Amino acid sequence: MAKKKTLTNNFGAPVADDQNSLTAGNPGPVLMQDVHLLEKLAHFDRERIPERVVHAKGAGAYGYFEVTKDVTKWTKARFLSKVGKKTDLFIRFSTVGGEKGSADAERDPRGFAIKFYTEEGNYDMVGNNTPVFFIRDPLKFADFIHTQKRNPATNCKDPDMFWDFLSLTPESIHQVTILFSDRGTPATYRNMHGYSSHTYKWYNEKGQYFWVKYHFKSEQGIQNLTRENAEIMKGKDPDHATRDLYNAIERGDYPSWKLEMQIMNPQDAESYRFDPFDVTKVWPHGDYPPITIGRMVLNRNPENYFAEVEQAAFSPGNFVPGIGPSLDKMLQGRLFSYHDTHRHRLGPNYHLIPVNSAKGCPMHNYQRDGFLRVDKNGGGGPNYYPNSFGGPEPNPKTGEPPFEVSGKAARQKYTHPNDDFVQPGALYKKVMSDMDREHLTGNIVSHLGGAQKRIQLRQTALFYKADPEYGTRVAKGLKLDVNEVKRLADMSHEARAKATEE
Repeated sequence: MAKKKTLTNNFGAPVADDQNSLTAGNPGPVLMQDVHLLEKLAHFDRERIPERVVHAKGAGAYGYFEVTKDVTKWTKARFLSKVGKKTDLFIRFSTVGGEKGSADAERDPRGFAIKFYTEEGNYDMVGNNTPVFFIRDPLKFADFIHTQKRNPATNCKDPDMFWDFLSLTPESIHQVTILFSDRGTPATYRNMHGYSSHTYKWYNEKGQYFWVKYHFKSEQGIQNLTRENAEIMKGKDPDHATRDLYNAIERGDYPSWKLEMQIMNPQDAESYRFDPFDVTKVWPHGDYPPITIGRMVLNRNPENYFAEVEQAAFSPGNFVPGIGPSLDKMLQGRLFSYHDTHRHRLGPNYHLIPVNSAKGCPMHNYQRDGFLRVDKNGGGGPNYYPNSFGGPEPNPKTGEPPFEVSGKAARQKYTHPNDDFVQPGALYKKVMSDMDREHLTGNIVSHLGGAQKRIQLRQTALFYKADPEYGTRVAKGLKLDVNEVKRLADMSHEARAKATEE
Protein backbone atom coordinates (compact mmCIF):
# COMPACT_ATOMS: atom_id res chain seq x y z
CA MET A 1 0.00 0.00 0.00
CA ALA A 2 1.35 3.46 -0.94
CA LYS A 3 2.37 5.77 1.88
CA LYS A 4 -0.48 8.12 2.75
CA LYS A 5 -0.02 11.82 2.03
CA THR A 6 -0.48 14.49 4.68
CA LEU A 7 -3.59 16.63 4.24
CA THR A 8 -2.70 20.33 3.96
CA ASN A 9 -4.44 23.63 3.36
CA ASN A 10 -4.06 25.47 0.04
CA PHE A 11 -0.71 26.88 1.14
CA GLY A 12 0.86 23.60 2.26
CA ALA A 13 0.33 23.83 6.02
CA PRO A 14 -0.61 20.43 7.53
CA VAL A 15 -4.20 19.97 8.76
CA ALA A 16 -4.55 18.36 12.19
CA ASP A 17 -8.28 17.51 12.03
CA ASP A 18 -10.57 17.50 9.00
CA GLN A 19 -13.72 16.19 10.72
CA ASN A 20 -14.46 18.61 13.57
CA SER A 21 -14.85 22.39 13.33
CA LEU A 22 -13.22 24.67 15.87
CA THR A 23 -15.84 25.53 18.50
CA ALA A 24 -16.25 27.38 21.77
CA GLY A 25 -17.27 24.51 24.00
CA ASN A 26 -19.30 21.55 22.88
CA PRO A 27 -21.46 21.72 20.75
CA GLY A 28 -20.39 25.27 19.93
CA PRO A 29 -20.87 27.78 18.39
CA VAL A 30 -18.24 27.55 15.62
CA LEU A 31 -15.38 30.05 15.85
CA MET A 32 -14.54 32.38 12.95
CA GLN A 33 -10.84 31.77 13.66
CA ASP A 34 -11.21 28.31 12.09
CA VAL A 35 -9.40 29.37 8.91
CA HIS A 36 -9.34 25.78 7.62
CA LEU A 37 -13.15 25.64 7.68
CA LEU A 38 -13.43 29.06 6.02
CA GLU A 39 -10.94 28.07 3.32
CA LYS A 40 -12.84 24.86 2.55
CA LEU A 41 -16.23 26.56 2.40
CA ALA A 42 -15.01 29.60 0.43
CA HIS A 43 -13.19 27.43 -2.12
CA PHE A 44 -16.18 25.10 -2.40
CA ASP A 45 -18.53 28.02 -3.08
CA ARG A 46 -16.43 29.00 -6.13
CA GLU A 47 -16.03 25.61 -7.78
CA ARG A 48 -18.76 25.90 -10.40
CA ILE A 49 -19.60 28.85 -12.61
CA PRO A 50 -22.27 30.08 -13.08
CA GLU A 51 -24.51 27.21 -11.97
CA ARG A 52 -25.44 26.79 -8.32
CA VAL A 53 -22.98 24.50 -6.57
CA VAL A 54 -25.95 22.55 -5.20
CA HIS A 55 -29.70 22.84 -5.91
CA ALA A 56 -28.93 23.74 -9.54
CA LYS A 57 -32.21 22.34 -10.94
CA GLY A 58 -35.29 24.01 -9.54
CA ALA A 59 -38.73 25.56 -9.93
CA GLY A 60 -40.33 28.50 -8.14
CA ALA A 61 -43.56 30.35 -7.47
CA TYR A 62 -45.03 33.27 -5.53
CA GLY A 63 -47.67 33.08 -2.84
CA TYR A 64 -48.50 34.11 0.71
CA PHE A 65 -48.30 32.87 4.28
CA GLU A 66 -51.22 33.34 6.66
CA VAL A 67 -50.99 33.11 10.46
CA THR A 68 -53.67 30.83 11.95
CA LYS A 69 -52.56 30.70 15.62
CA ASP A 70 -51.29 33.28 18.12
CA VAL A 71 -47.54 32.69 18.57
CA THR A 72 -46.58 35.96 20.27
CA LYS A 73 -45.65 34.18 23.52
CA TRP A 74 -42.81 32.53 21.58
CA THR A 75 -41.69 35.12 19.00
CA LYS A 76 -41.88 38.85 18.37
CA ALA A 77 -41.50 38.49 14.59
CA ARG A 78 -44.02 40.99 13.20
CA PHE A 79 -45.10 38.88 10.25
CA LEU A 80 -46.27 36.29 12.82
CA SER A 81 -47.81 38.84 15.20
CA LYS A 82 -51.54 38.41 14.52
CA VAL A 83 -53.94 35.67 13.48
CA GLY A 84 -55.08 36.32 9.92
CA LYS A 85 -51.99 38.31 8.96
CA LYS A 86 -50.69 37.54 5.45
CA THR A 87 -47.14 37.92 4.14
CA ASP A 88 -46.05 37.67 0.50
CA LEU A 89 -43.40 35.08 -0.29
CA PHE A 90 -41.40 33.38 -3.01
CA ILE A 91 -40.49 29.69 -2.89
CA ARG A 92 -37.96 27.62 -4.80
CA PHE A 93 -38.08 23.82 -4.93
CA SER A 94 -35.07 21.93 -6.23
CA THR A 95 -33.09 18.75 -6.47
CA VAL A 96 -29.70 18.87 -4.74
CA GLY A 97 -26.89 16.97 -6.44
CA GLY A 98 -27.69 17.10 -10.15
CA GLU A 99 -26.84 19.70 -12.75
CA LYS A 100 -29.30 22.25 -14.10
CA GLY A 101 -30.35 19.86 -16.87
CA SER A 102 -30.78 16.80 -14.65
CA ALA A 103 -34.10 14.99 -14.21
CA ASP A 104 -36.68 15.98 -11.61
CA ALA A 105 -37.23 12.30 -10.75
CA GLU A 106 -33.68 11.61 -9.53
CA ARG A 107 -33.26 10.00 -6.11
CA ASP A 108 -32.15 13.05 -4.17
CA PRO A 109 -33.28 15.30 -1.32
CA ARG A 110 -35.45 18.20 -2.49
CA GLY A 111 -34.72 21.79 -1.56
CA PHE A 112 -37.58 23.73 0.05
CA ALA A 113 -36.53 27.40 0.31
CA ILE A 114 -38.98 30.20 1.21
CA LYS A 115 -38.37 33.96 1.13
CA PHE A 116 -40.87 35.89 3.27
CA TYR A 117 -41.09 39.59 2.29
CA THR A 118 -41.80 40.94 5.80
CA GLU A 119 -42.11 44.51 7.08
CA GLU A 120 -38.85 44.01 8.99
CA GLY A 121 -36.84 42.70 6.03
CA ASN A 122 -36.63 39.40 4.20
CA TYR A 123 -36.75 36.21 6.24
CA ASP A 124 -35.54 33.05 4.50
CA MET A 125 -36.44 29.54 5.68
CA VAL A 126 -34.00 27.38 3.70
CA GLY A 127 -34.83 23.72 4.24
CA ASN A 128 -35.32 20.36 2.54
CA ASN A 129 -38.09 17.80 2.15
CA THR A 130 -36.43 15.68 4.86
CA PRO A 131 -36.24 16.50 8.58
CA VAL A 132 -32.57 15.46 8.86
CA PHE A 133 -29.31 15.71 6.89
CA PHE A 134 -26.33 13.46 6.11
CA ILE A 135 -23.68 15.20 8.26
CA ARG A 136 -23.58 17.44 11.32
CA ASP A 137 -20.32 19.37 10.85
CA PRO A 138 -19.76 21.89 8.01
CA LEU A 139 -16.13 20.82 7.67
CA LYS A 140 -17.42 17.67 5.94
CA PHE A 141 -19.83 19.41 3.56
CA ALA A 142 -17.62 20.03 0.50
CA ASP A 143 -16.34 16.44 0.64
CA PHE A 144 -19.89 15.07 0.92
CA ILE A 145 -21.14 17.04 -2.09
CA HIS A 146 -18.11 15.99 -4.16
CA THR A 147 -19.17 12.36 -3.66
CA GLN A 148 -22.65 13.17 -5.01
CA LYS A 149 -21.24 14.80 -8.16
CA ARG A 150 -19.08 13.23 -10.87
CA ASN A 151 -15.87 11.21 -10.70
CA PRO A 152 -12.97 13.56 -11.55
CA ALA A 153 -11.45 10.99 -13.95
CA THR A 154 -14.51 9.50 -15.68
CA ASN A 155 -16.91 12.47 -15.30
CA CYS A 156 -19.62 9.90 -14.46
CA LYS A 157 -21.64 9.34 -11.30
CA ASP A 158 -19.69 6.85 -9.19
CA PRO A 159 -21.27 4.43 -6.66
CA ASP A 160 -17.83 3.87 -5.11
CA MET A 161 -17.46 7.58 -4.31
CA PHE A 162 -21.07 7.82 -3.12
CA TRP A 163 -20.98 4.85 -0.76
CA ASP A 164 -17.33 5.08 0.29
CA PHE A 165 -17.95 8.42 2.00
CA LEU A 166 -21.31 7.42 3.50
CA SER A 167 -19.98 4.11 4.84
CA LEU A 168 -17.16 6.03 6.54
CA THR A 169 -19.63 8.55 7.99
CA PRO A 170 -22.02 6.67 10.31
CA GLU A 171 -24.01 9.81 11.19
CA SER A 172 -25.41 9.70 7.62
CA ILE A 173 -27.42 6.49 8.20
CA HIS A 174 -30.65 8.29 9.18
CA GLN A 175 -30.77 10.43 6.04
CA VAL A 176 -29.62 7.52 3.86
CA THR A 177 -32.58 5.45 5.13
CA ILE A 178 -34.99 8.25 4.22
CA LEU A 179 -33.33 8.92 0.86
CA PHE A 180 -33.53 5.29 -0.26
CA SER A 181 -37.13 4.92 0.79
CA ASP A 182 -39.77 6.07 -1.69
CA ARG A 183 -39.55 9.49 -0.03
CA GLY A 184 -36.31 9.92 -1.99
CA THR A 185 -38.34 10.34 -5.21
CA PRO A 186 -41.39 12.60 -4.56
CA ALA A 187 -44.02 12.42 -7.29
CA THR A 188 -44.16 16.24 -7.57
CA TYR A 189 -43.04 19.29 -5.62
CA ARG A 190 -46.66 19.75 -4.56
CA ASN A 191 -46.82 16.29 -2.98
CA MET A 192 -43.99 16.55 -0.47
CA HIS A 193 -43.44 18.10 2.93
CA GLY A 194 -40.80 20.73 3.75
CA TYR A 195 -38.69 20.99 6.88
CA SER A 196 -36.26 23.45 8.43
CA SER A 197 -34.19 20.37 9.39
CA HIS A 198 -32.09 22.63 11.60
CA THR A 199 -33.17 23.88 15.00
CA TYR A 200 -33.72 27.65 15.16
CA LYS A 201 -34.31 30.16 17.92
CA TRP A 202 -37.53 32.10 18.47
CA TYR A 203 -37.54 34.93 21.04
CA ASN A 204 -40.34 37.15 22.34
CA GLU A 205 -40.77 40.74 23.50
CA LYS A 206 -39.79 39.76 27.05
CA GLY A 207 -36.40 38.47 25.91
CA GLN A 208 -37.35 34.83 26.48
CA TYR A 209 -36.14 32.39 23.84
CA PHE A 210 -37.15 28.93 22.61
CA TRP A 211 -35.69 26.31 20.27
CA VAL A 212 -37.95 25.46 17.31
CA LYS A 213 -38.24 23.27 14.21
CA TYR A 214 -40.43 24.01 11.16
CA HIS A 215 -42.60 21.40 9.42
CA PHE A 216 -44.50 22.43 6.25
CA LYS A 217 -47.06 19.68 5.61
CA SER A 218 -48.47 19.30 2.10
CA GLU A 219 -52.26 19.66 1.95
CA GLN A 220 -52.21 17.85 -1.39
CA GLY A 221 -51.06 14.68 0.39
CA ILE A 222 -47.81 12.75 0.05
CA GLN A 223 -47.20 10.93 -3.24
CA ASN A 224 -43.94 9.25 -4.19
CA LEU A 225 -42.53 7.41 -7.20
CA THR A 226 -41.20 3.88 -6.93
CA ARG A 227 -37.72 3.21 -8.29
CA GLU A 228 -39.20 1.70 -11.44
CA ASN A 229 -41.64 4.59 -11.99
CA ALA A 230 -38.90 7.15 -11.39
CA GLU A 231 -36.71 5.51 -14.06
CA ILE A 232 -39.59 5.70 -16.55
CA MET A 233 -40.32 9.32 -15.65
CA LYS A 234 -36.68 10.38 -16.09
CA GLY A 235 -36.84 9.25 -19.71
CA LYS A 236 -40.43 10.28 -20.37
CA ASP A 237 -40.31 13.83 -18.94
CA PRO A 238 -37.13 14.99 -17.13
CA ASP A 239 -38.92 18.22 -16.16
CA HIS A 240 -42.12 16.65 -14.89
CA ALA A 241 -42.14 18.28 -11.42
CA THR A 242 -41.24 21.70 -12.81
CA ARG A 243 -44.02 21.40 -15.38
CA ASP A 244 -46.52 20.11 -12.81
CA LEU A 245 -46.01 23.07 -10.45
CA TYR A 246 -46.34 25.65 -13.22
CA ASN A 247 -49.42 24.03 -14.76
CA ALA A 248 -51.20 23.57 -11.43
CA ILE A 249 -50.86 27.25 -10.57
CA GLU A 250 -51.74 28.30 -14.12
CA ARG A 251 -55.06 26.43 -13.96
CA GLY A 252 -55.89 27.83 -10.51
CA ASP A 253 -55.16 24.64 -8.54
CA TYR A 254 -53.12 26.50 -5.95
CA PRO A 255 -50.92 24.18 -3.83
CA SER A 256 -50.83 24.74 -0.08
CA TRP A 257 -49.02 23.60 3.04
CA LYS A 258 -49.84 23.99 6.73
CA LEU A 259 -46.98 25.03 8.99
CA GLU A 260 -46.45 23.02 12.15
CA MET A 261 -43.85 24.01 14.77
CA GLN A 262 -42.06 21.95 17.37
CA ILE A 263 -41.10 24.18 20.31
CA MET A 264 -38.63 23.32 23.09
CA ASN A 265 -37.91 25.30 26.26
CA PRO A 266 -34.17 26.08 26.47
CA GLN A 267 -33.75 24.29 29.80
CA ASP A 268 -34.97 21.06 28.18
CA ALA A 269 -32.10 21.14 25.69
CA GLU A 270 -29.54 20.55 28.42
CA SER A 271 -30.90 17.12 29.35
CA TYR A 272 -32.88 15.97 26.30
CA ARG A 273 -32.22 12.37 25.25
CA PHE A 274 -31.08 13.49 21.79
CA ASP A 275 -28.85 16.43 20.97
CA PRO A 276 -31.47 19.01 19.90
CA PHE A 277 -28.91 20.80 17.69
CA ASP A 278 -27.77 17.71 15.75
CA VAL A 279 -29.25 17.96 12.24
CA THR A 280 -28.98 14.18 11.80
CA LYS A 281 -31.63 13.72 14.52
CA VAL A 282 -35.35 14.50 14.86
CA TRP A 283 -37.34 15.44 17.94
CA PRO A 284 -39.88 12.63 18.24
CA HIS A 285 -43.40 14.02 18.04
CA GLY A 286 -44.36 12.22 21.24
CA ASP A 287 -41.84 14.42 23.07
CA TYR A 288 -42.66 17.69 21.28
CA PRO A 289 -46.03 17.50 19.49
CA PRO A 290 -46.17 19.78 16.41
CA ILE A 291 -48.39 22.85 16.76
CA THR A 292 -50.15 24.18 13.64
CA ILE A 293 -49.54 27.95 13.37
CA GLY A 294 -50.12 28.93 9.75
CA ARG A 295 -50.74 28.09 6.11
CA MET A 296 -48.77 28.73 2.92
CA VAL A 297 -50.47 29.05 -0.49
CA LEU A 298 -48.77 29.40 -3.90
CA ASN A 299 -50.89 31.36 -6.37
CA ARG A 300 -48.66 33.06 -8.96
CA ASN A 301 -46.09 31.82 -11.46
CA PRO A 302 -42.91 33.76 -12.31
CA GLU A 303 -42.99 35.76 -15.53
CA ASN A 304 -39.36 34.99 -16.40
CA TYR A 305 -37.52 31.91 -15.18
CA PHE A 306 -34.01 33.37 -15.23
CA ALA A 307 -34.90 36.70 -13.66
CA GLU A 308 -36.92 35.22 -10.83
CA VAL A 309 -36.15 31.53 -10.26
CA GLU A 310 -32.54 31.27 -11.44
CA GLN A 311 -31.51 34.53 -9.76
CA ALA A 312 -33.45 33.89 -6.54
CA ALA A 313 -30.94 33.67 -3.71
CA PHE A 314 -31.82 32.33 -0.27
CA SER A 315 -29.79 32.29 2.91
CA PRO A 316 -30.46 30.80 6.35
CA GLY A 317 -28.63 33.92 7.62
CA ASN A 318 -31.54 36.17 6.58
CA PHE A 319 -33.35 36.64 9.90
CA VAL A 320 -35.83 39.17 11.27
CA PRO A 321 -36.22 40.25 14.91
CA GLY A 322 -37.81 37.38 16.82
CA ILE A 323 -35.98 34.61 14.90
CA GLY A 324 -32.32 33.60 15.11
CA PRO A 325 -29.85 30.71 14.73
CA SER A 326 -29.11 27.88 17.13
CA LEU A 327 -25.89 26.10 18.13
CA ASP A 328 -26.24 23.64 15.22
CA LYS A 329 -22.75 23.38 13.66
CA MET A 330 -24.08 22.75 10.15
CA LEU A 331 -26.33 25.79 10.42
CA GLN A 332 -23.41 27.92 11.63
CA GLY A 333 -21.45 26.96 8.51
CA ARG A 334 -24.40 27.74 6.25
CA LEU A 335 -24.72 31.24 7.74
CA PHE A 336 -21.38 32.03 6.07
CA SER A 337 -21.52 29.89 2.97
CA TYR A 338 -24.86 30.88 1.44
CA HIS A 339 -24.21 34.62 1.29
CA ASP A 340 -20.69 33.89 0.09
CA THR A 341 -21.78 31.68 -2.81
CA HIS A 342 -24.46 34.21 -3.88
CA ARG A 343 -21.87 37.00 -3.97
CA HIS A 344 -19.74 34.78 -6.18
CA ARG A 345 -22.57 33.63 -8.46
CA LEU A 346 -24.63 36.83 -8.72
CA GLY A 347 -22.30 39.60 -7.48
CA PRO A 348 -21.95 41.65 -4.28
CA ASN A 349 -25.22 43.49 -4.95
CA TYR A 350 -27.39 40.42 -5.55
CA HIS A 351 -29.75 41.75 -2.87
CA LEU A 352 -30.88 44.42 -5.39
CA ILE A 353 -32.20 41.86 -7.91
CA PRO A 354 -36.00 42.30 -7.65
CA VAL A 355 -36.80 38.76 -6.53
CA ASN A 356 -34.26 39.12 -3.69
CA SER A 357 -34.92 42.72 -2.66
CA ALA A 358 -36.83 43.66 0.47
CA LYS A 359 -40.44 44.58 -0.39
CA GLY A 360 -42.11 45.11 2.96
CA CYS A 361 -39.64 47.78 4.17
CA PRO A 362 -36.88 50.10 2.88
CA MET A 363 -33.20 49.07 2.89
CA HIS A 364 -30.71 51.51 4.48
CA ASN A 365 -27.03 50.80 5.20
CA TYR A 366 -23.50 51.94 4.40
CA GLN A 367 -22.53 49.28 1.84
CA ARG A 368 -21.58 51.06 -1.39
CA ASP A 369 -20.39 50.48 -4.95
CA GLY A 370 -19.43 47.10 -6.44
CA PHE A 371 -20.49 45.31 -9.61
CA LEU A 372 -24.06 45.91 -10.83
CA ARG A 373 -24.99 48.57 -8.30
CA VAL A 374 -28.30 49.48 -9.91
CA ASP A 375 -29.99 51.66 -7.28
CA LYS A 376 -29.04 55.22 -6.22
CA ASN A 377 -26.07 53.83 -4.26
CA GLY A 378 -26.89 55.92 -1.20
CA GLY A 379 -26.89 59.17 -3.18
CA GLY A 380 -24.88 61.92 -1.52
CA GLY A 381 -25.48 60.67 1.99
CA PRO A 382 -22.71 59.55 4.33
CA ASN A 383 -21.08 56.19 3.63
CA TYR A 384 -19.72 55.67 7.14
CA TYR A 385 -21.00 55.23 10.70
CA PRO A 386 -21.10 56.89 13.17
CA ASN A 387 -21.92 60.19 11.47
CA SER A 388 -23.69 63.46 12.31
CA PHE A 389 -25.46 63.87 8.97
CA GLY A 390 -28.66 61.95 9.65
CA GLY A 391 -27.55 58.53 8.43
CA PRO A 392 -29.34 55.35 9.54
CA GLU A 393 -28.63 54.14 13.06
CA PRO A 394 -28.82 50.73 14.79
CA ASN A 395 -31.88 49.92 16.88
CA PRO A 396 -30.80 48.08 20.07
CA LYS A 397 -34.39 46.92 20.70
CA THR A 398 -34.15 44.52 17.74
CA GLY A 399 -31.27 42.49 19.21
CA GLU A 400 -31.41 38.86 20.30
CA PRO A 401 -31.51 37.89 23.99
CA PRO A 402 -28.08 36.67 25.16
CA PHE A 403 -27.30 33.08 26.07
CA GLU A 404 -24.30 31.48 27.76
CA VAL A 405 -21.43 29.85 25.85
CA SER A 406 -18.32 28.40 27.47
CA GLY A 407 -15.61 25.80 26.99
CA LYS A 408 -12.24 25.28 25.36
CA ALA A 409 -11.57 26.40 21.80
CA ALA A 410 -10.68 23.10 20.12
CA ARG A 411 -11.74 20.69 17.37
CA GLN A 412 -14.11 18.64 19.44
CA LYS A 413 -15.63 15.30 18.52
CA TYR A 414 -19.34 14.68 18.91
CA THR A 415 -19.84 13.29 22.41
CA HIS A 416 -23.62 13.14 22.97
CA PRO A 417 -24.46 9.75 24.55
CA ASN A 418 -27.17 8.75 22.03
CA ASP A 419 -25.65 7.08 18.99
CA ASP A 420 -26.46 7.54 15.31
CA PHE A 421 -28.40 4.28 14.88
CA VAL A 422 -31.34 4.64 17.29
CA GLN A 423 -33.54 6.85 15.11
CA PRO A 424 -32.94 5.16 11.73
CA GLY A 425 -33.53 1.80 13.43
CA ALA A 426 -36.85 3.07 14.80
CA LEU A 427 -37.77 4.52 11.40
CA TYR A 428 -37.18 1.14 9.75
CA LYS A 429 -38.84 -1.04 12.38
CA LYS A 430 -41.65 1.09 13.81
CA VAL A 431 -42.60 3.65 11.14
CA MET A 432 -42.20 1.88 7.81
CA SER A 433 -44.72 -0.63 6.45
CA ASP A 434 -43.72 -4.00 5.00
CA MET A 435 -43.93 -2.47 1.53
CA ASP A 436 -41.82 0.52 2.60
CA ARG A 437 -39.13 -1.83 3.91
CA GLU A 438 -39.24 -3.90 0.74
CA HIS A 439 -38.85 -0.81 -1.46
CA LEU A 440 -36.12 0.65 0.77
CA THR A 441 -33.90 -2.43 0.70
CA GLY A 442 -34.54 -2.94 -3.00
CA ASN A 443 -33.53 0.65 -3.77
CA ILE A 444 -30.36 0.29 -1.71
CA VAL A 445 -29.38 -3.02 -3.31
CA SER A 446 -29.92 -1.54 -6.78
CA HIS A 447 -27.61 1.42 -6.10
CA LEU A 448 -25.09 -0.03 -3.62
CA GLY A 449 -24.65 -3.03 -5.91
CA GLY A 450 -22.55 -0.84 -8.20
CA ALA A 451 -19.90 -0.26 -5.51
CA GLN A 452 -16.92 -2.44 -4.61
CA LYS A 453 -17.62 -5.38 -2.31
CA ARG A 454 -15.53 -3.97 0.57
CA ILE A 455 -17.64 -0.79 0.49
CA GLN A 456 -20.83 -2.85 0.30
CA LEU A 457 -19.76 -4.73 3.43
CA ARG A 458 -18.90 -1.55 5.34
CA GLN A 459 -22.17 0.19 4.45
CA THR A 460 -24.31 -2.89 5.07
CA ALA A 461 -22.75 -3.18 8.54
CA LEU A 462 -24.18 0.30 9.30
CA PHE A 463 -27.64 -0.85 8.22
CA TYR A 464 -27.21 -3.89 10.48
CA LYS A 465 -26.29 -1.65 13.43
CA ALA A 466 -29.51 0.33 12.86
CA ASP A 467 -31.57 -2.88 12.79
CA PRO A 468 -30.36 -6.47 12.27
CA GLU A 469 -33.22 -7.29 9.90
CA TYR A 470 -32.44 -4.15 7.88
CA GLY A 471 -28.80 -5.14 7.44
CA THR A 472 -29.61 -8.79 6.81
CA ARG A 473 -32.06 -8.00 4.00
CA VAL A 474 -29.55 -5.72 2.29
CA ALA A 475 -26.78 -8.29 2.74
CA LYS A 476 -28.87 -11.05 1.19
CA GLY A 477 -29.85 -8.77 -1.69
CA LEU A 478 -26.17 -8.10 -2.38
CA LYS A 479 -25.24 -11.77 -1.80
CA LEU A 480 -22.92 -10.84 1.08
CA ASP A 481 -22.01 -13.10 4.00
CA VAL A 482 -24.42 -12.07 6.78
CA ASN A 483 -21.99 -13.32 9.46
CA GLU A 484 -19.25 -11.11 8.04
CA VAL A 485 -21.64 -8.15 8.02
CA LYS A 486 -22.52 -8.83 11.67
CA ARG A 487 -18.83 -9.11 12.57
CA LEU A 488 -18.12 -5.71 11.01
CA ALA A 489 -21.18 -4.21 12.70
CA ASP A 490 -19.82 -5.25 16.10
CA MET A 491 -16.55 -3.38 15.48
CA SER A 492 -15.81 0.24 16.33
CA HIS A 493 -16.07 2.71 13.46
CA GLU A 494 -12.28 3.01 13.25
CA ALA A 495 -11.71 -0.76 13.29
CA ARG A 496 -14.42 -1.31 10.67
CA ALA A 497 -12.87 1.29 8.38
CA LYS A 498 -9.42 -0.30 8.74
CA ALA A 499 -10.77 -3.82 8.20
CA THR A 500 -12.29 -2.81 4.88
CA GLU A 501 -9.37 -0.81 3.49
CA GLU A 502 -7.95 -1.87 0.15
